[in-house]
This record gives sequence, structure tokens and C-alpha cells, in this order.
Amino acid sequence: MGTPIATPNETVAQHTPMMQQYLRIKSEHPGTLVFYRMGDFYELFFEDAEKAARLLDLTLTQRGASAGNPIKMAGVPHHAVEQYLAKLVKLGESVAICEQIGDPATSKGPVERKVMRVVTPGTLTDAALLSDKNDAYLLAMCVGHNRRGVATTVGLAWLNLASGGLRLAEVAPDQVAAVLERIRPAEMLVADTATDTGATPATGTGAVTRVPAWHFDVASGTQRLCDQLNVASLDGFGAHSLASACGAAGALLLYAAATQGQQLRHVRSLKVESESEYIGLDPATRRNLELTETLRGTESPTLCSLLDTCCTTMGSRLLRHWLHHPPRASAIAEARQQAIGALLDAPAAASLDALRTALRQISDIERITGRLALLSARPRDLSSLRDTFIALPALRTQIALLAGASDSLAQIDLSLAPPMDCVELLTRAVAPEPAAMVRDGGVIARGYDADLDELRDISENCGQFLIDLETRERARTGISNLRVEYNKVHGFYIEVTRGQTDKVPDDYRRRQTLKNAERYITPELKTFEDKALSAQERALAREKSLYDALLQSLLPFIADCQRVASALAELDLLAALAERARALDWVAPTFSSEAGIEIEQGRHPVVEAQVEQFIANDCTLSHERKLLLITGPNMGGKSTFMRQTALIALMAYVGSYVPARRARFGPIDRIFTRIGAADDLAGGRSTFMVEMTEAAAILNDATPQSLVLMDEIGRGTSTFDGLALAWAIARHLLAHNGCHTLFATHYFELTQLPTEFPQAANVHLSAVEHGHGIVFLHAVEEGPANQSYGLQVAQLAGVPSAVIRAARRHLAHLEQQSVAQGTPQLDLFAAPVQVEDADDEPATEPTPQHQAAIEKLRAIDVDGLSARDALQLLYELQDLASAPDADR
Repeated sequence: MGTPIATPNETVAQHTPMMQQYLRIKSEHPGTLVFYRMGDFYELFFEDAEKAARLLDLTLTQRGASAGNPIKMAGVPHHAVEQYLAKLVKLGESVAICEQIGDPATSKGPVERKVMRVVTPGTLTDAALLSDKNDAYLLAMCVGHNRRGVATTVGLAWLNLASGGLRLAEVAPDQVAAVLERIRPAEMLVADTATDTGATPATGTGAVTRVPAWHFDVASGTQRLCDQLNVASLDGFGAHSLASACGAAGALLLYAAATQGQQLRHVRSLKVESESEYIGLDPATRRNLELTETLRGTESPTLCSLLDTCCTTMGSRLLRHWLHHPPRASAIAEARQQAIGALLDAPAAASLDALRTALRQISDIERITGRLALLSARPRDLSSLRDTFIALPALRTQIALLAGASDSLAQIDLSLAPPMDCVELLTRAVAPEPAAMVRDGGVIARGYDADLDELRDISENCGQFLIDLETRERARTGISNLRVEYNKVHGFYIEVTRGQTDKVPDDYRRRQTLKNAERYITPELKTFEDKALSAQERALAREKSLYDALLQSLLPFIADCQRVASALAELDLLAALAERARALDWVAPTFSSEAGIEIEQGRHPVVEAQVEQFIANDCTLSHERKLLLITGPNMGGKSTFMRQTALIALMAYVGSYVPARRARFGPIDRIFTRIGAADDLAGGRSTFMVEMTEAAAILNDATPQSLVLMDEIGRGTSTFDGLALAWAIARHLLAHNGCHTLFATHYFELTQLPTEFPQAANVHLSAVEHGHGIVFLHAVEEGPANQSYGLQVAQLAGVPSAVIRAARRHLAHLEQQSVAQGTPQLDLFAAPVQVEDADDEPATEPTPQHQAAIEKLRAIDVDGLSARDALQLLYELQDLASAPDADR
């Protein structure tokens, strides 16, 4: 346990004045680490110090005492604070930054301090704390109940504070997990009264912060949202009926503004998301398709890493958003494909390569705008913003040549018009190459402020003034070795050696006596000293004042900056998709109002990039061909074929070109996948339970416009149970859901399903045996596979040869036994087996000699049998067969 900050028997008055100030500030942020500024360090005390020392590997010290308790301390240098903040935020911690706001020279007692901002996982804006290619969302959740107190809806509001994007949605309680998986918030706000009845978030979806329940009041939230957007009502945004979502938005805005200590000037618009707007992707599907991270949790190779050749970080973030939000409306995809086509067919003056070269010079003005709105933009943010605006006219010239071929590019061209007043102000005010921090000086351009220029001249021309003064004084006094110098202790002085002091003029005043010299000051030098010593300090103060005023002057241009940033991100992403289409030989898919999927020579985009040669395959799903039963060996490519179909469909609706010779898609409302085996031990669910849970979600929610991928369903239980479940699930998908389904299985009995349902068809991944090995052809062919090749795959995996031989012998025995008993593998579609009456003659039981011979045969190790032993064994078996009762 850490040292307590206070006990019930203590009062704050028992502490030192410094600790009293700290405890007051700490009491206002009880669940947050307080970085308390003391000189060049941020210090942490008591329990905060112990926690920070453990998390950041800091040295824990102990200095003095307060209220009888030793003061434990740990600190970080102020100039390196960002790296420590980044580590704490990654661990889910929040930090209150407490700065000195008083003047130490005039303060009586501790310098006045104040928490200027609170850094939390969901409210990051600093470039050093954010991932360049991932957005950090703050999400609030408000549960709506009916009159009986049952949760009926969950209102969600999420904010990207770095860009100002605010979104609302209302979903059913059972859909919350899927939405959270899509948004992946860095931090979630829930009411401190929330229980596990649907009001609390799923685990593993970010830091959870509990705030007072009254923050979620619907009426207050609606008014706060209207005030933020400067509107009288939310009708224009389609949010007037989303009571729970408005309550969540109110808590969200209140919390975000409190952490920043100021208004959220860049939160100027609102988007309401509905379930019917995007193709539904549940959490399992997002993981199985490996859109932005692999099943192992790494970031590559994934579809996102393959597509992301964006020239700006804004484009990379937009790519992630598009992949997780494929629109159902094919018109959106067609408009994006039209723009990609225009970029691919661009004339030489506006070639794709030239456009991408220009985009590489563009800065991340989306996040710069966010910092500008929060008045935390740094000097190089402003110079980057200026340089980006200056580069826009040349970029627009290239786009204008393509605008006629694409409405999207024409709109982007209009949106890229820079705010000229902003450009002019930044050009006048900011130095061409400003310092990183305002405190370093050299940020404001020369000519912007006359007073600053004068102060700089004094500071910069100090050396020349001293040289000129020394020359004049030598001439005036006749002292040839007279020197004018400066040191930090005594300031400016004129030094004269002992033998020359009789030549010193009357206006010289002695400042210091040395062994071999005297040092003097004159009225002229004293006047210059007063100016020079304060000039640099006054210049920095003036520059800071001018910079703060400049930030305020730039606030009216926030909307223009956001408009330009959005257009640049979309242009960059479209150019990246065009580059991928050209480099990887992809084609533009087509769309139809008729349900179905037609892919000719389709390829898995990610796998193709990892192998030397990829075998392309066709996939056709239609009203007459709803379900494909896919059989074939393990490692034969069944899962790859299934995933590539879903990925090609998703890429088409995102607006990308696709890896195929030709592709056509009808309407798709959701994509479901049931692939792979994984348990959920923390949730108390076995592998089979997870499998059945995912299958249940598909059976309950899939529609005739859904695409369903099911791989090896039923393998987590006994053979007969699994076979029965697989058959029933496939039958239900055909008869009731009517969805387009790819159904991979090793149960060959299911290949008879097309005899009952003409809408089902058999296909298989081909392979050929070579000796005892296997060669995978990875080609999809019509009809069922003839065997599973399990032993051959096990051999490829490195299973010891002795085990393979034993398995082969046992397999032959099982097959012979199955044939002998007349009961091959269970056929769910065959006529029922007739059971014999009790009066029928019982089967003849084997004799003891027969049984002994069978047991002896089973015990033989054929591979280890010598010729002599084999001959002896035959004699023994013959003796058993010749026994007296052998013929009975």
C-alpha cells in the first residue's frame, strides 16, 4: 500500500503550504495522476509518486515530511514530459498537467498553480501522443429504458478530438459490442450508476471512465449539443429523435471541454449514423477478414497494410475508416471508382505519379487544425499549415484537368480553395523556419512587429556595439590595451591594466578591482547594459504575446482548414487506391440490382502479395445457386477462397478496384464469417461454445442479401453431433435465411445436400497424391472432393513417420470394419436403417480361436516384423484355424 495522502484524523492545515496547495489540486482530480510543475520538473507525490515510479520506471525518492508523514516523490523533466505521457496513456492512465501560473518573483508563499489540461486516452491532440495512422476516439454511452426499467436502446456519441469529428448513433443493446468493435474507442464514458445490464461496455475496448449519472441528462445534453453546434434544434442533423444519443453527447462534450480547459471550437458539425447505412460487419467478421489487424493482433500483413500507400497520414486514417464503414449504397462506390478511373487515365500534365509527388509535401493539417482550435498549436504547426496552403494552387491545377471525368474530383477541386486571408496572415507572421517552441524565440517573422524587431536588433547587435565602443574609448583615452567585455556576474565593463589607470577619464566609475587591472563602467555603457540585458527577455515575452494573439486571429479560419483537410484526405486515398489498382492489375467491379455475386478469376489480395504464384478462381452465387458446399484437403485453400470472396465484395463496396478479371455484385447488407477455432476462457466459453454462438448470430440475423462464410462448422464436438449440426445449419441457411453462403466442410455426407436443395452446389479444392505425399493445386472445381488427405497433410506438418504409419493402419482397419458391418460413414440423407425384430435369429458369435487370431493380428507391428518372425506367425495362425471347434 502507498503512503496515504491524508487520514481522517488529519487536516490539510497540518501540511506545509506547498503540500496544502498540492492536496487541494489533487482532491479535484482523485483518479488522475497529477504532474505538479516545480521548476524544470513535473513532480508527483505520495501514492501518485509510487504508482508513477512503478509504471514509468522512475526513481522514488523521499524528502522531508508533511503532517508527520515522509513526502515520497518522483519526477520527470518538463522538456521530456511527452514521452512519459505517451507511455501512461498507452497504459490507460489519465494525467492532470498542473502548471505554475504565478510569478515566482512576486509570489508570497507557494507560486500559484493550476491544472491547465487533463490528458486522457480519448482526448489526445498532441502529435507526440497520437498514432499517425489511427484515430483516438472518446465515446460516451447512455442507456434508454422503457417504463418497466428495461434497457431498450443504447445511445452512443463518439468524438475524434484531434479532428473535431462528432458522431451519434442509437442501437439495440445486443448490437453494442459490434459497434464498439467497429469504433474501437480509446476511452469510454459511462454513468457511475451503470450496471451489467447492457449499460457497461465490453472488455478490451479501451479505458473506461465513470462520470456522474446526471451528466447524461437528455434535456441538458440536447441543449449542450445545440449550443456547441450553434443551432436552435437538431432537426437539420437528423438527431432530434435520438434522446439517448443526445444524453451521451452531452456527457461527452462536458468531459472533453473539462479536460482541455476551454471550448471545443473545432467541433462544428454532427453526423448521425444508422445501421442501414453501412454493410454490417460483426466483431468476428472484422477479425476473420483481417481488415486492419491480423488474428494474431499484429498490424500486417492485412488488407489495410496492402492498400495503404497513402502519401499523407490523413489519407491513411481515412482508409481505415472506409474499410470499417463500407456503404451499402452502390452509388457511393461507383463515384469513388469513377474518380479512380479518372486518375488512372489522367493526361501527362496531371499524371498519377505527379499528383502523388505533390501530395507528399502536404502536412497533417487535420490534426494541426484541431490543435489550433484548442490554442495548443506549435510554431511548426503554423508553418506547415502555411506551406500546405501555398502548395494548393499547383495541386488544384492538376486536379482541374480531371474534374470533368469525375464529380468527386470536381468537388475535391472546389474544396481545396485555400483561405487567402489566412495564408497572407501566416506568411507575414510566421518565420520561414520557426523554432520548435515559442520559448526558444525566432518564431515571429521579421517585419511583423516593430517593437519585437527593435528588441531583437539590440540583442543581436550587442557584439558590434561593444567593438565600436572599445575602438572609440581607446582613441579617446589613448589606452591601447583597453578592453570592453562582459560576464554574467558583473555585466558589461571596461578593463584597464594597472599601468594605464592614470589615463582613465573622469566619467569612468570603478566597478571591480583586480590584482593587475581595474574594471570601470560609463554612463553610456550602463544605459546599453540595461537595454541589452533585458532585451532578450523582453523579446521572448513580446514574441509569446504576439504568438498567442496570432492563434486567436486564426480561429475564424478553422472551418476552412477542416474543409481543405477533408478534401486532401479523400484525394490522397483515391490516388492510393488508383496506384494499387495499377500496380496489382485490379479491375473496376460493376453493380446490379439483382442479388448475386459473380467473380471471374478472383484472387486474395493479401495472400497474392505474399506468394510467388497465386491460383485465381471463379465464384458464382445467384438465386439459383445460393450455397456452395466446399470440400477438399486441409491447406488446400478453402479458407483462402472463402475470405477472398468476402474481401473482394467488401473492397468493391468501399469503392476500390478489385483483384479479379471481372466482378459483379448485387446488393449486400451484411457479411458474416464463422472461421477458425478460438476459445473465450475469460468469458467462460469453450471453443465449441464460441463456434455455436457465432453460428447462432448468423442464423438469427442473416437475410437474403447477406453473404455468409462458414468454415468447418460442428468440429468442436463428437462426429455425429457435429455432422448433424452442420447439416441442420446448412439446411436452415438455404430454407429460411436464403442468404448467399460459402460452406466449407470435411463432412462428405453433406455433399448430398444438392439432391434435396437444387440451390446448393458442390465445389472442391483440387489436390493430387504423389506417393504418400500430396500436391495442392488450389484450384476450385465443380463437384465434391473424393477424400480429405488428412494423413498427407499431417505428414507435411512434420508428424513422426511412425505415427503416420500407425494412423494409416488404423484407418484401413476402420474402413474395413465399416464395410464389414455394412455401416459406412453416417448418411443423413439415406433411408432409415431397419432394426431387426427381437424374434430374429441372433448373429453367430466368434469362437475363442477366432477371437485369439484377431487379437494376435491386431498386436502385430508389421513394419518391425522380420521374415523369420513373419513365417513363425503364419504357422501360429494356421494352428489356431485348425483347432477342433474352429468350424463350429
